[in-house]
Amino acid sequence: MAEMKDISPNAPAGAKLLNWVDNRFPLSKLYNEHLGQYYAPKNFNFFYIFGSLALFVLVIQIVTGIFLVMHYKPDAALAFGSVEYIMRDVPWGWLIRYMHSTGASAFFVVVYMHMFRGLIYGSYRKPRELVWLFGCGIFLCLMAEAFMGYLLPWGQMSYWGAQVIVNLFAAVPFVGPDLALLIRGDYVVGDATLNRFFSFHVIAVPLVLLGLVAAHIIALHEVGSNNPDGIEIKATKGADGHPLDGIPFHPYYTVHDIFAVSMFLMVFTAIIFFAPEFGGYFLEYNNFIPADPLQTPLHIAPVWYFTPYYSMLRAITGEMMIALIACVWVAAALSVFKFKMPVVFKGLIVGAAVAVTAMMLSIDAKFWGVVVMGGAVVILFFLPWLDNSPVKSIRYRPDWHKYMYGVFVVNFVVLAYLGVQPPSAIGERVSQVGTLFYFGFFLLMPWWSGLGQAKPVPDRVTFAAH
Repeated sequence: MAEMKDISPNAPAGAKLLNWVDNRFPLSKLYNEHLGQYYAPKNFNFFYIFGSLALFVLVIQIVTGIFLVMHYKPDAALAFGSVEYIMRDVPWGWLIRYMHSTGASAFFVVVYMHMFRGLIYGSYRKPRELVWLFGCGIFLCLMAEAFMGYLLPWGQMSYWGAQVIVNLFAAVPFVGPDLALLIRGDYVVGDATLNRFFSFHVIAVPLVLLGLVAAHIIALHEVGSNNPDGIEIKATKGADGHPLDGIPFHPYYTVHDIFAVSMFLMVFTAIIFFAPEFGGYFLEYNNFIPADPLQTPLHIAPVWYFTPYYSMLRAITGEMMIALIACVWVAAALSVFKFKMPVVFKGLIVGAAVAVTAMMLSIDAKFWGVVVMGGAVVILFFLPWLDNSPVKSIRYRPDWHKYMYGVFVVNFVVLAYLGVQPPSAIGERVSQVGTLFYFGFFLLMPWWSGLGQAKPVPDRVTFAAH
């Protein structure tokens, strides 16, 4: 048991109350560890606002979600009507609903930017591997949460989008049909599906999400924040034991983040009041039509933040399977002829290539599309062990690395755009090339990240007061 701290009888009432709490709960200790005496690098730039913004949007989603649940009815016959009731009859219901729907897209905007910052500054490198893994877990939970929430309005796109995604699980060999039946809770997407998704969206996934967010922040504050130079500020400490290149998170970065939140709110509120559908990207027009199992929309596509992965799913056709098999054999040939290894290992590589080829030819391309779509997210978890660059930050890598990351971003945006568009021959070819580049970027990273001459990294962070 911790020793109780005494305080002067003449101390102010507030100090006495704080001391009483501190003797029973580590309030001051938590404040100092995570705000007041948590030293962050002094050279944070614009990209470092998105972590705090993600936390802020999470709060918006939870609060608005609570108010929506008060009036929403998870019943296939009543769900669409209850959303209309919220929009038309509940006082300020339209505002709460638009805050929640716009917040979903805002969440992915800030999270994608947050992940991009981690990618270019090497925030996934040692000793921050767990921080990155928890972050990827958060991203995976967000995707599940967004997909399940998308079904709840029970409009045309909600219904048919769920139909398409759930049917993808049926492509899994042997267990697929049973797995799809378990997810739907019925032989068709219906009331049972809606109830399942509602319970997961409101209770199960948010609990996991909050646990991962807490783990992400605790892991971050244990090892310290990265910075644009990729230098460990803990390596250079002053006489007081604090990093010379660090400043307390509060008040310096709390003010920094409050300013970022105010700028974010200006954009956020402008969208809510003037363009809540955002041209059909945030709220699709077909979703304002009640779900009709007998009438399929002309073009079914997920919301914009899923479309890069949806493009990869659609890119896997019979022709693409031949290209993938060729990639497997090129990789096997390079491994066998380029690297010195015992004959037994070479035989195992060739045998594995034969087995993979047989599997790819015997199982339908639709299943491999699901594998590719899932693999596009799962591969992010392995990033800390794929990067072989001697330096962390893009600032000190060879200049051509910047172009590589630039092409990666452009490729991702193109895939996102193609996922919104109806299928076409040209779009299919472009998405196939984009899919190969996306996976090539990560799978070949152990090779290309070590190429070129890295620039010398300074001992201390580079910072100019402004």
